[in-house]
Amino acid sequence: MTQTSLAPDTARAASTDAIRVAVSTVIFTVRRDPGDGSGRLMMPLVRRTREPYECLWALPGGWLDAGEGLDAAASRTLAETTGLTPSYLEQLYAFGDVDRSPTRVVSIVYWALLRADDVDAQRAAHEAAGDAPENVAWFDANAPGTLAFDHNEIVSYALWRLRNKVGYSRIAHGLLSDLFTLADLREVYEAILDRRLDPANFRRQVENSGNLIPTDRFRTGSHRPARLYRYNQDVELADRGPLSDSEPADIQPSSPETSTS
Repeated sequence: MTQTSLAPDTARAASTDAIRVAVSTVIFTVRRDPGDGSGRLMMPLVRRTREPYECLWALPGGWLDAGEGLDAAASRTLAETTGLTPSYLEQLYAFGDVDRSPTRVVSIVYWALLRADDVDAQRAAHEAAGDAPENVAWFDANAPGTLAFDHNEIVSYALWRLRNKVGYSRIAHGLLSDLFTLADLREVYEAILDRRLDPANFRRQVENSGNLIPTDRFRTGSHRPARLYRYNQDVELADRGPLSDSEPADIQPSSPETSTS
């Protein structure tokens, strides 16, 4: 019987059977530094419990199921690994360098936003139910340390995207409560941009943007009462183009799993 070898193109096609697709998410929130009281951009990471990169921290994620859409997978894996449901979720980029993992893995990465009070409420609900995810900790997004796989590169790219987007959209609202002061808003911008902003210039720019609506309510305290604002809901949080009508499926948190690559 005559044996024939596979042509190069056929061999390459056959090798794709070994390629796996993972979904990971960079989720940001702003929390107040207990030291100086400033806002810091934070993100949750999951400690790996097996090789490769055992004991290193990684982005929350998991494998894409065969019958699952990407948005649904991002929501599901985030809930499974961190117990969190974000207020904003957007696909970031695909990372597929051949040597990024010991096995051939392509990661579809999302980035997400969640308000600090929602983080606290969701974590408290899981703790009360006795199903709080394990091996999860919060890190400064600007200095997360050495992460597993290429996750430092992914975080850097997510930060770059967020910092660009905050300049031309109302994406910062994903990190704020419905009513907020201009000082609250400036704190979020400073946390995202990782630098101080001049209060007077910032006030002038945001008030002229058309995105803010002043209310008749004020926050009172030890200082002068501060007017509360809300965002103009007629302006999209961020323009994601003609695919923006596609919403992630509802997800139910389940048992935590270790992050994939």
